[in-house]
Amino acid sequence: MSTVKGKLAALWGLGRAIVVIILMAPLHANALEVNGLRFEHKDWMLVCDNTRTCRAVGYQRFFEDSEAVSVLLTRKAGPNQPVHGKVKIGELDLDDAVFQSLISDASLSLVINGQEVGAAAVDPEFLGAELSSEILLALLRALRRDSVIEWVHGQYRWRLSDAGASAVLLKMDEVQGRIGTPGALVRKGDRQEEDVLPALAPPVVIRAPVDVSQTVVLPAADEVALRAALLASVEDETECSGLAMPDDGGEPLDVVRLSDTRLAVSVSCWMAAYNGGAGVWVINDSKPYQPILVTESATDFDGETVSAMHKGRGIGDCYALDEWTWDGRAYVHTLSSTTGQCRGLAVGGAWDLPEIVAEVRQKEAASLP
Repeated sequence: MSTVKGKLAALWGLGRAIVVIILMAPLHANALEVNGLRFEHKDWMLVCDNTRTCRAVGYQRFFEDSEAVSVLLTRKAGPNQPVHGKVKIGELDLDDAVFQSLISDASLSLVINGQEVGAAAVDPEFLGAELSSEILLALLRALRRDSVIEWVHGQYRWRLSDAGASAVLLKMDEVQGRIGTPGALVRKGDRQEEDVLPALAPPVVIRAPVDVSQTVVLPAADEVALRAALLASVEDETECSGLAMPDDGGEPLDVVRLSDTRLAVSVSCWMAAYNGGAGVWVINDSKPYQPILVTESATDFDGETVSAMHKGRGIGDCYALDEWTWDGRAYVHTLSSTTGQCRGLAVGGAWDLPEIVAEVRQKEAASLP
């Protein structure tokens, strides 16, 4: 692959190990039928995926507390499912003396309205801790009413905001069908626990192999019309500069074969201060090409997978990641994930909060369409 592949590789060099964010570009092709949900209120947010697993995240008070802290509450769908909790101390502006103290003593206490509830062991690599059932129960009670919630290490304190928590936890109950049941987090009742919505299995997508070394050269006479058709499929507010003719500042189209009848076309689309993206389309291998846009914000494309990873802001404390997988017929949206709000917790973000998940399996090369 030529120009676009090089630029995509550079964009992806932001760090694939950082699994992160919600896609800022809209979905255009072949989404899974059941998507997830994202809901935000004040200092809390909720992300539920298409299996009905929900993750609620709370932070310090916005614009009021400079000491970054976050709590993650995870609950799978289905009757009698427990809540699991984690806390993380922000790293970006953390004083070195505090950091050294945390990783050497490795203890973090939960204090609610001035009363210590219990202590958690800090993982020095993550700078956070798993929450015991005792600590978690006290935290959930405090989040349902006005409380002063602090995580304390020696003389150092990080205040967790309760603003928005009740609304987010209620939304989690609603998504999972728990309102009015004994296991509800906010509105408990006498409904049977068996009435809770069941967990859904993630969709299975069979990834078809693609040989990106098989580049394709389309007839030169078709190029003007093809570029116009590609551009017509892009959102009006997106200026895909690479689709101009090369003499007018555009870039060469990268074309690879996906199957006996289908091709993938990619070209650089846009570049911003700390993000960029390329367009990826599926077309017929001869006229009429009938392009289908996958995304105009790709940062990596290896034929089998289209990926779009972007920072939420320049310091890189929040990211979004989306992936589409070629199944032999179309690119299926198999992953959409976020690290949560941009709150100064860590480079690359603190959490992995998926909205769309799928089980991706590999198809044998012999069964390629």
